[in-house]
Amino acid sequence: MSRPVKNGTGRPCSLISGHSSATHGFFVRAYPGLASCARLATLAAVNDNLPISPPRAWAEIDLSALRQNLAVARALGGRNLMAVVKAGAYGHGLEELAKALAAEDVVFLGVANVGEARRIRQAGVTTRIYLLGATWADERAEIVAHDWTPCLSTVEEAAHFNRLAMAAGKQLKVHLAVDTGMGRGGFLTADLTAIMPALDAMANLEIEGIGSHLPSADEDAEFTRQQIDCYRACIEALGGPARFKWRHLLNSAGLLAYEQGVCNLTRPGLMLYGVSPLAGVQPQLATVMTLKARVTLVRTLPAGHGVSYGRQFVTTQPTRVATIGIGYGDGYPRHVSGKGAEVWVSDRRCPILGRVTMDQIMVDVSLASDVREGDEVEMFGPNIPVAEIAAKADTIVWEVFTGITPRVVRCYVR
Repeated sequence: MSRPVKNGTGRPCSLISGHSSATHGFFVRAYPGLASCARLATLAAVNDNLPISPPRAWAEIDLSALRQNLAVARALGGRNLMAVVKAGAYGHGLEELAKALAAEDVVFLGVANVGEARRIRQAGVTTRIYLLGATWADERAEIVAHDWTPCLSTVEEAAHFNRLAMAAGKQLKVHLAVDTGMGRGGFLTADLTAIMPALDAMANLEIEGIGSHLPSADEDAEFTRQQIDCYRACIEALGGPARFKWRHLLNSAGLLAYEQGVCNLTRPGLMLYGVSPLAGVQPQLATVMTLKARVTLVRTLPAGHGVSYGRQFVTTQPTRVATIGIGYGDGYPRHVSGKGAEVWVSDRRCPILGRVTMDQIMVDVSLASDVREGDEVEMFGPNIPVAEIAAKADTIVWEVFTGITPRVVRCYVR
C-alpha cells in the first residue's frame, strides 16, 4: 500500500517499494522532503512500527510530467489514444501509471501479456485493456472472461476465441493485426482480403479495430511511408475506414513524424515517459523518471590507487572519491564503465571512476568539495538525460528504463 506525503516542492508524493505496492506492502511515515529523502526518517512495514532505513536508491516518478507528455501526444494525434504500459509501464511502475493514465480518460491501456492485464484489473483500473501481441491457447479463456481485447494474427486464433466467447455467451471485441513489415505477428496483407469472409462469419467476435506496427519510424522514412500506404490500402480493400471503429498504426516515433492519415487512435509509449525517439522533439517532453541514489562514503585516495574491479582506473593524483549506493543490481547499466559516464551531485557533473559494480559506483568529487555522506545523486533525469546513459551503454532508452530492478523504490510525485 502507499500513503501520500509531500516532497520538497510541497507536491503530494507516494513512495512504493519496487513495482507493486500490493506486492511489497510498504507505506511512508515521513516528513516534508520525501521525494528527495533528505529528511526521511523512517519507513514502516504495514504491521511493524519499528524503524526501517530509507532507500539508498530510488526513482522519482513525476506524474504531472506524464500528464504533460500525454497532452503533447493528444495535440499531435487527437484525444483518442492507447497508452502503452507494458513492461511495468517501461519500468515506471505498472499499477500507479495505469491509474494515472486511466484518470486522463485514455481509450485503452496496451499491455504485453495477461499477467500485466490482471495486475491492472487487480489495482482497480477499469479502462479497456488491449493485448499488443499474439496470444497462445492457454491465455485465451482468461482474456474472454475479462473482456480484454486481443489482436488477431491467424484464423485459428480467431476461431478459438470465437468458440470460447460462444461458450461464455458473449461477443468479444477483437482487433486485426496486419503485418506491414514488422514481421512479428499479424495477418499478411496479401492474404487478408481472402480471409476476411471467414473472420466475419465468426458470430461471437466483433471486429472493431485494425492495427499495424512501425519498426523503423525513427530510422527509415521511406520504408515507413511504404508501410503507411500499405496499411491504408489494406483498410480500403476491406471496405474503407468506416468498416473499423478503431484504426491504429502510429507509435511514438510515428506520431511525432508522420500524419495521422486513416488512423483515429494512436499508441504512444516512450514519449509518454518523457523521451522522444526523434532528437528534435525532445524539448517538448518532460522528464518523468529521475533515478537517484545516496552517497554512502567519501574518501580521498592517494595517487596510484586503483578504483573498482580490474583496476580499470588508477588515480594519478590524490582524488576525492564518493561511493554511491547503486549498481547494476539496481539496473544501472554496467556497460557505461570506462565510457565517460557522469552523475549529477552538488549541482554539477562528476565522472564515474572504474567499473560499475553490482551495488556501488565510485565517482570523482574532487571538484565538488561540499559532497558529504547521505547526499543525493542523480544517475539520470533532468540533468543527466537517460538517452545519454543509454548511448554510453551502447543500448536503447527502452532497455535502460525497463532494466531498473524492483529493489529501486519508486516514489510518485503527484
